Amino acid sequence: MDTRTSFNSLDSGTSSDPDASLRALEEQLIALAAELDRSVSDLSKRADEYVTAHDEALLARLDPVERAIMETPASTLKGLSIKARHLAYVLSEYWESPIDQIDWQGRAVRLLVEEICKIAHVPVDIRQPNFGE
Repeated sequence: MDTRTSFNSLDSGTSSDPDASLRALEEQLIALAAELDRSVSDLSKRADEYVTAHDEALLARLDPVERAIMETPASTLKGLSIKARHLAYVLSEYWESPIDQIDWQGRAVRLLVEEICKIAHVPVDIRQPNFGE
């Protein structure tokens, strides 16, 4: 899906899934995150100014998708899990250390996100394929 699609056109009223908009946004987030990951892994193969321009362009495309995920209300557990997975992506540093080595806020966020994803039967990391569907 083209990330330049108007988010208003992702109307959940056109589907029996009340969180269709969030599902479409999550697909865009996953695709853009994967593209950004590939870009970072290819750093040694490109000139510095291209890296900057290319990565900045990716981040510019990612920004409205992330904002739309944050602003779109969830109606189901699946929708809530999409918002939780996005939060884990944004605050990935909370998963870089053992839980007993992160601050109180980090623990609270991490435990809440992990519990939502556990109940929804989805992985926390957006880079993992959805299981349980």
